[in-house]
Amino acid sequence: MQAASRESYAAVAERLDAYAQTAEPSAIADTADGILAVADLLRREARLRRALSDPARSGEERAGLLGSLLAGKVNSDASELLTALVTGRWSAPSELLTGTERLGVEALLASADRADDLGEVEDELFRFGQVVGGDTGLSNALSDPIAPVAQRTELVRTLLSGKAKPSTIRLAEVALAGFGGRSFSNGLTRLVELAADRRDRQVAYVTVAAPLGEEEERRLSAKLTEIYGREVTVKQTVDPHVLGGLSVQVGADLYDGTILRRLTETRNALTKR
Repeated sequence: MQAASRESYAAVAERLDAYAQTAEPSAIADTADGILAVADLLRREARLRRALSDPARSGEERAGLLGSLLAGKVNSDASELLTALVTGRWSAPSELLTGTERLGVEALLASADRADDLGEVEDELFRFGQVVGGDTGLSNALSDPIAPVAQRTELVRTLLSGKAKPSTIRLAEVALAGFGGRSFSNGLTRLVELAADRRDRQVAYVTVAAPLGEEEERRLSAKLTEIYGREVTVKQTVDPHVLGGLSVQVGADLYDGTILRRLTETRNALTKR
């Protein structure tokens, strides 16, 4: 987002956090659903996006337009937060969509946090991403842009029902809809990171040939926490193809100490001679 959009979003995000401190988890989840329903509408309706972010219209005009669309369709808390969004300044219609979608996600995460489920939701999203990534047929079915979203959503619900928290299932549905313009797998990854961020943690994606033991994982997490000055959560992916060693990615930082990398570098060096 550009500066004006970031400021508008940040102001409403603060209001969400203040509301979530005292509201019941179920009420926050209902608010999230209302916000995400509007995000879906904005995704489909380009003209509406333009109208609700049009700087030539006053904030009151935009709020009135939104109010006429939402009357009786979302709860009062969702309506107030959405009204605050559209009365802000947005650098582009697409950024209003991004802000609305992000606000709905943050409301879902806040709901899980209030229910003391946020850490579990974070882990469930990551594990689901691993399951999908390890099954080509399932990955293709969930990522197929031609298949209706409703059909893919039903598949996700079938896979996760009774096995994951309701917030996890709803967030997976958000990823299916193309959260932030991302692919399904990248959307899941971003949601894991947002869940960790809400717990004031950073995520380290660790790829190993064989699973790290609990003590090894604890030591790695402690070392990364020392380096980054913030608690780091380790998410392991086991890939026998790396042969040995480990690869660690934290944000844009990649530390690749795998045997595969060393062999590749050696082979490349030999072919240049």
